[in-house]
Amino acid sequence: MNKQAETRYPIHDLLAERWSPRAFADRTVASETLGALFEAARWAASCFNEQPWRFIVATREYPAEFARLLGCLVEPNQAWAKQAPVLVLGVVKKTFAHNEKLNAHARHDLGLATAGLTVQASALELYIHTMAGILPDEAQTRYRIPEDYEVVTAFAIGYIGDADSLPGQAKEQELAPRERRSLADQVFSGGWETPADFAE
Repeated sequence: MNKQAETRYPIHDLLAERWSPRAFADRTVASETLGALFEAARWAASCFNEQPWRFIVATREYPAEFARLLGCLVEPNQAWAKQAPVLVLGVVKKTFAHNEKLNAHARHDLGLATAGLTVQASALELYIHTMAGILPDEAQTRYRIPEDYEVVTAFAIGYIGDADSLPGQAKEQELAPRERRSLADQVFSGGWETPADFAE
């Protein structure tokens, strides 16, 4: 399924063709391919070069580990994510290593790392679906994650599948058109909610 973004200005195909499917093919993602994704994440920028992100990965080749991570998702996400070949938890260290003060930018930096991973995935014809619908306390317990770390997100990785394999609402969401706010709603100049010239 192709869901090419309708952009006002030309952007790279890897970005225009990226979207977040729920239907994944029954196809393994090779270890070397996963390595390339997380290598891309490793080289993301971060405040003080702190690199506060940590990832916990589970693949369907190891059913017990996959079930363990799947159980950290809310039930509506479990319904479709159980078909993905790879599931990942995104975790951040809440404090800086050099002074133990709160790192207010940790979540932002995890986002940068995940974005790099996502672009690399697109280059390898893989798709990522990031999820906010997680059970952080459950993940913290299941993986014995220290208190100085916070479970922030999860995502599924895989090759595109058939929308007809999805249950009810998930299928409707899969087939819905992609939508975004306009640039004028997002990019300001000179004052709040004053669109930048190029955004109008």
